[in-house]
Amino acid sequence: MHHAKGDPNMRIDMKKMGVGLLVGLGALMASASTALADEAPTLNTGDTAWMLTSTALVLLMTIPGLALFYGGMVRKKNVLATCAQSFAITGLVTVLWMIIGYSLAFKDGGAMNMYIGGISAMFLKGVDVNALTLTIPESVFVTFQMTFAIITPALITGAFADRMKFSAMLWFMALWLLLVYCPIAHWVWGGGMLAGKGALDFAGGLVVHLNAGTAGLICALVLGKRKGYGTENMAPHNLVLSLIGASLLWVGWFGFNAGSAVASNGAAGMAMLVTQIATGAASLGWMFAEWIVARKPSVLGMISGAVAGLVAITPASGFVDPMGGLFIGLAAGVVCYLSAVWLKRLLGYDDSLDAFGVHGIGGALGAILTGVFATSAVNSAGKGWLADGNFAQLWIQFEGVIYTFVYCAIVTYIILKVVDIVVGLRVSQEVEVEGLDINLHGETVHG
Repeated sequence: MHHAKGDPNMRIDMKKMGVGLLVGLGALMASASTALADEAPTLNTGDTAWMLTSTALVLLMTIPGLALFYGGMVRKKNVLATCAQSFAITGLVTVLWMIIGYSLAFKDGGAMNMYIGGISAMFLKGVDVNALTLTIPESVFVTFQMTFAIITPALITGAFADRMKFSAMLWFMALWLLLVYCPIAHWVWGGGMLAGKGALDFAGGLVVHLNAGTAGLICALVLGKRKGYGTENMAPHNLVLSLIGASLLWVGWFGFNAGSAVASNGAAGMAMLVTQIATGAASLGWMFAEWIVARKPSVLGMISGAVAGLVAITPASGFVDPMGGLFIGLAAGVVCYLSAVWLKRLLGYDDSLDAFGVHGIGGALGAILTGVFATSAVNSAGKGWLADGNFAQLWIQFEGVIYTFVYCAIVTYIILKVVDIVVGLRVSQEVEVEGLDINLHGETVHG
């Protein structure tokens, strides 16, 4: 017994045991720290810098981008009124987004979460200087998503150019944002029903473009044609303005698509690349299709094709490779040209600046083709038909298009009818003939 008590081998074993306990305890603490780190997001300054930049780029898309794009395409007597719509919508949506829009789109809706978010973040309650979304300040995420909410209703204005009252436009846009945009944004990006189905919409093919395009179609049908449509010359008054506007849209769209990665990473880089490829391909596709049909490649066609490509690649931008971007762009250029030119003639509606032909058709086409060209090699969440043999994704994308189109069409129609009863939708015939600039705003482009 005495010998065992003083055994040096026993002392060595005790030391080893102590070291092992310490190592094990250290590993346990490290594991706990890692688990806590996984649960609590941490600020990444690189991601934050990129998202600040992206937010500014997306705002650039509406003012001055869309304002100039649409403003150049109307007649001179309506250019200020058209630009004013984009500017006023920017202010209106900013305030509504702060009050309740962000909360309805991105916060948990409890029992109704499948359809709409909650009101826990009304007036941006809880969005303080330390609040994070993923690896960026929540304040930056709120502002980034605000710029999406701004451009979507602004896109609709192209469908009813030259004929809606300014007061009616403000009422319509306020109601449309809260009753159409916020629910559909929640369906796709806020954990709602389309997200649950697995719909892929990286940057807004459904939420922004099909949504706005569908609303534009309903507006054109409800308001009716412009006075003199089909008999008077309604050619754009200044295509240089439209070209500048389209160029600003092209540049700003990198914030739109690449920014939707919500990080400064490879996904953002690939989204930027495929956006550029699709836009170039679509511009050429529209140009050559018009060249064949109308015998001349117009500047309006080139810039419209570019926008069509930007629209179609939007839902796919985080899921497809460069070849996918090329095919989507070419398809968008040709299909949107045919819809903008022939669909209007076939159905007889006056979509003044082709909001439905470019954004509605382009958004639906891009959403469906995302189901074809998405590849898990780019994004593990995007398994499409062509690369991954996932034919089911095509049906999911088609479902997303149908849900978005039907809901938006019905609610937009109801809002328009209510606004028409309350304040009246359309300007008088005399105001329309003389022009909206001088009658609605007391100004003209000459002073």
